[in-house]
Amino acid sequence: MPHPSSPGIAVVTGASRGVGQGIAQALGAAGMTVYVTGRSTQEGQRQLGDAALHGTIHSSAAAVTAAGGRGIAVACDHGDDAQVAALFERIANEQGRIDILVNNALAIDDSLIAPGPFWAKPLAQAEMLNVGLRSHYVATHHAAPLLLAAGKAGGALVAFTSSFGAGCYMHGPAYGAQKAGCDKMAFDMAVDFEGSGVAALSLWLGVQRTERTEIAARQRSDAYGDFMARSESPQFVGRTIHALWRDTALTQRSGQTLIVAELAQEYGLRDEGERSPPSWREFLGAPRPYHPARVS
Repeated sequence: MPHPSSPGIAVVTGASRGVGQGIAQALGAAGMTVYVTGRSTQEGQRQLGDAALHGTIHSSAAAVTAAGGRGIAVACDHGDDAQVAALFERIANEQGRIDILVNNALAIDDSLIAPGPFWAKPLAQAEMLNVGLRSHYVATHHAAPLLLAAGKAGGALVAFTSSFGAGCYMHGPAYGAQKAGCDKMAFDMAVDFEGSGVAALSLWLGVQRTERTEIAARQRSDAYGDFMARSESPQFVGRTIHALWRDTALTQRSGQTLIVAELAQEYGLRDEGERSPPSWREFLGAPRPYHPARVS
């Protein structure tokens, strides 16, 4: 299905920093108008232990614009349904469609990579099931009319940022359930979007080269040092998402869970320094297919 001649409209949730910021910047480099959402509106609002985490929705939007697109910062707490509804109402009034929705917002507690069983960690880890799973459902629910408008015009994509943790033990049960939930949500949404020109996919990212993961690697070099040496930049993920959206066979992939590193190889994409980040399929497992049965 052909895509519109314009660069397109994208929304990246949880884009103040890290993975979301890099994805948004890459979509901006492709000329897209990108709405970046998140809670950080001023520097110094987020920390990881004693270390400050840098970035705001405003700096992310500026990075999108500097890359060649148009960045639009919207303060939005994705745990607040009213704020999410207002976000998409604004986009409906300003754009009338959404070509790419990246569901990336995630409430990460500082204890995520701490060793020990889940009952010895703060109950705050369960917030990932709210902002990270339920929030993706709410965002896509409100975005659906705008995605359907883009689907009729040439195709739209809902992308969930997931992880190998959906298929193996990684960071405990709350993290694993959140990632596995993203994969199943994409599969089920694809059924409902069938025939509309809108594709829903879940993407397994490799270890991301972000400020948060670099701090974590210093704290747990025993566990993460080797992974960081073969990490991916968030911009690499964003370029892969854009290539996926531009793929004329996009709707044929709808409902699948795909590995970013493998997709990038298929599209001939390389990361910074002409690197080809590896797929961790052999070490951490592969996405599992769902049964084709449908019960209404």
